[in-house]
Amino acid sequence: MIRKWIIYIILLFPVFIFSQKQSPEFVNKKDSLLPGSSTSVSFKIENKSQCSKTYLLNVETSDSFISPILSKDEITISALDHRIYIVPLRLSSEAPSGKYEISLHISEKDSENELTEKTEIIVSQNRNISITLLESPEFVKAGQVIKASFILKNNGNTKEYLAMESSNSLISQVNTLVLPPGASKVITVTKNTDPSLGKNDYQNLHLTARSMVNPDQAITAYSSVKIISTKPVEDDIYYRLPVSASLSFIGTRNRGIYQDGFQGEIYGKGSLTNKNTSQIEFHAVTQNPIEFNAFTPYEEYFINYKDANLFVHIGDKTYSASYLTEFARYGRGAEIRYDLKRLSIGAFYNHPRFFRDIKDEFNIYSKIKIKKESEITAGYLYKIPLSEKNNFTSANAQFSSNTHLPYLAGKFQLLTNLSASGEITYSKTNETEGTAYMLQTQANFSKVSGSLMYLKASPKFAGYFSNASTLNGNIQYKILKKVNLFANFIQDAKNYQRDTLLLAAPYRSYLQYGAQYNYIKTGSIMVYSGYQKYQDRLMPRQFDYDEKFFRVSVNQKIGEFNINLESQFGTTNNFLTGFSGNSTFYTANIGFEKFRTSFSLFGSYAITSRYQMQNQKQTYFGARAISRLSDKTNFSIFYQNNYMPEDYFKDRNLFEALFHHQLFKNHEIDISGRYNLQRGDLSNKDFIFSLRYTLRMNVPVQKIAEYTTLSGTINNLGVKKVDGIRLMMGNHITVTDKAGNYIFKNIPPGDYFLEIDRSSTQLNDIPYSSFPAALHLINKENIYNFGLTTAATIQGSISFNENEEKNHYVFAQYQSKKENKKSDGVIIEATNGEQTYRKICIIGEPFDFTYLRPGNWTVKIYRNGLDKRYKISTNLFQFVLKPSETKNIAISIVKQLTEIKYQQEGIKVGYNEIKKQK
Repeated sequence: MIRKWIIYIILLFPVFIFSQKQSPEFVNKKDSLLPGSSTSVSFKIENKSQCSKTYLLNVETSDSFISPILSKDEITISALDHRIYIVPLRLSSEAPSGKYEISLHISEKDSENELTEKTEIIVSQNRNISITLLESPEFVKAGQVIKASFILKNNGNTKEYLAMESSNSLISQVNTLVLPPGASKVITVTKNTDPSLGKNDYQNLHLTARSMVNPDQAITAYSSVKIISTKPVEDDIYYRLPVSASLSFIGTRNRGIYQDGFQGEIYGKGSLTNKNTSQIEFHAVTQNPIEFNAFTPYEEYFINYKDANLFVHIGDKTYSASYLTEFARYGRGAEIRYDLKRLSIGAFYNHPRFFRDIKDEFNIYSKIKIKKESEITAGYLYKIPLSEKNNFTSANAQFSSNTHLPYLAGKFQLLTNLSASGEITYSKTNETEGTAYMLQTQANFSKVSGSLMYLKASPKFAGYFSNASTLNGNIQYKILKKVNLFANFIQDAKNYQRDTLLLAAPYRSYLQYGAQYNYIKTGSIMVYSGYQKYQDRLMPRQFDYDEKFFRVSVNQKIGEFNINLESQFGTTNNFLTGFSGNSTFYTANIGFEKFRTSFSLFGSYAITSRYQMQNQKQTYFGARAISRLSDKTNFSIFYQNNYMPEDYFKDRNLFEALFHHQLFKNHEIDISGRYNLQRGDLSNKDFIFSLRYTLRMNVPVQKIAEYTTLSGTINNLGVKKVDGIRLMMGNHITVTDKAGNYIFKNIPPGDYFLEIDRSSTQLNDIPYSSFPAALHLINKENIYNFGLTTAATIQGSISFNENEEKNHYVFAQYQSKKENKKSDGVIIEATNGEQTYRKICIIGEPFDFTYLRPGNWTVKIYRNGLDKRYKISTNLFQFVLKPSETKNIAISIVKQLTEIKYQQEGIKVGYNEIKKQK
């Protein structure tokens, strides 16, 4: 039984296959026809009569884009017979997508009987945009305008809506256009070049056409142009170190006492070699003629040197051993460090300048790298106190004898997004011992980031901190795409031995938490609450309070304006006066930029209980303007009426005016004047003015090249003279002698363009080689010879010829009516392999290419949208141009004739009629 079923399946399988419905692509071959192609449709003509008949056939199409190759014909069909008549069609390349109707009118000869048969073809959509560089200069002088032309053409059959883009140049036409099928447009882009360009350079211009319907679809064309510097900065044979030297006159009036004087400064930083190794930095500032102020430099002298393995510093700087032992101690001394692949060894000596209790300190350490982001440091710090006590020294026992401070620190990359660091140290003096440690961790994940630091120093610890503890931390959680939650906590260390040069900030204990919502790209709102405690470190204290607060802050960019609005409401416990009350703040900041000037305005109104009075009203306001008057001049002015008492440790400007001007290259002048509050004071004001002159120098430190020469001869290749011709190369100019010889002396090595001053030659003289000539001068003696000949010309005309070729047997004319002369243009390209020139030429008008170098030239003619019914008889010319020759060429445009040949033997045409399944 199974065997019988297998036989049935084998026999019936082909029947099952061929009985299935065939695919539409196979049945209807009239679908998805491409524009610009040829196709055919067939009609069945049947003679049902008992006698032979002759039929006149006439083909019509519903649109001129679809053209029958044979529009009229005549056939004879025998009695009771039929014939399949095939109509060949040509689809225009501009034919829009859609359905087109083909009609065959069949009429009996010598009879009025007429029958019309119709069928349809479907033209598919074809999108094809091209951009081709038409014309672009080979080179321009710096300061000239680069002008490049591109041909944008719609080779498809769909109307294109295009946006033209060029990020580095200016488009001369409108930036948006509509391009019908088959249409083309010349787009010109321009770009200004920098007249002060110091080096020969290349500039790439590009033009992009982007579809406005499908922005992801874009095409780009490029043009590269040489820019020849007119004010070249020649390559220096010395490698130089940038150094600035300045002299200032400073004056101040402090509490009615006037002081003034001069202060000099010199600063340099850079490499001692052209390979960017052996880095050096030095700074020298003479003694300040007035009392120290943050706006005037303090006396300082130092020099440091660094290469791949060695670092050496001699002089003043902020020396640091570790965070717990000596975090920041400004002084005069020396430091050295030597780096191996994974091991570093270093040491320093420091004599503190602004800490009265320490006379000298020595530090030695070694650091080993475990991994790329992990390392361990072990060190030892030794402090020597001042032997003689005075009114400025401390009575603290920890500074009464020599101090030993061994320490161990490290940082570790635990995970890709998680790191940790820490330190533990021990101190020992003749009387006391103490310890301190610090732990810190940082995390940064996709939605959560934060850090935490804890420090603890025992009461007898004799390091940078003593009897101190602090905890600082913050966390941020991105709960939604536009919503962030955050919290941070700060608790300052109370006891640390900072320098006396600057005042310490008030003691803070601070906790806040809240949320930020970015409601738009340029706007956000923050809502947060918290607790803060501020205590003055100076005596007598100006404030000592804690406060619970709620704050709302809005940041918004509206046009050119950046706006920040903030309100804070709090309840304050004032420990200085013993009362409690409310503290309310309203603050506004507005910033914008106009006329090359940035402006910022701010104001604040407060009713507080933080200070000496309850419900004390305070108003703060101010403004700043920074103006860039020119590339060489800028000016700024600032005013603020007062500052909050908590800002006493800062240098606080009440009024400031700054003027900077570059007199000429490397010479600058600065003028400034300001009123400011003294640090630690709420009422005493200083007035300071300064006049500063700066000279910027490049000091030679290494000779990296030798001067070179360029010489050669201009050979006479048929010109009147080769003497007295002026040649230019950068800033160097020379003139040829009677034999055409020239020489450039003392030229720094580098890349140059050799140019001819055409005013010193005959009008039609032209170099036989490409000019300007790009030269790379490296040897001591360079030779470049070239010849001077007379220019040639190519000229011609484009004619339109409608005469049909007699040796072709023409069955049907392409169009029934005689067509007028075409006005379409063609692109003519002339090239010799090194230079290429293109022109769009109109049919019937003459054209020419002048001032061409003699030699082998090729002329090509491109259609540029010429209708496909026409062809270029000869689209390629090759010839040799001789000096002073004018070459004439004739370009002929003719109508393409369709030649149809009959097959001598008959062929059978059959077809299968497929019935639709119900």
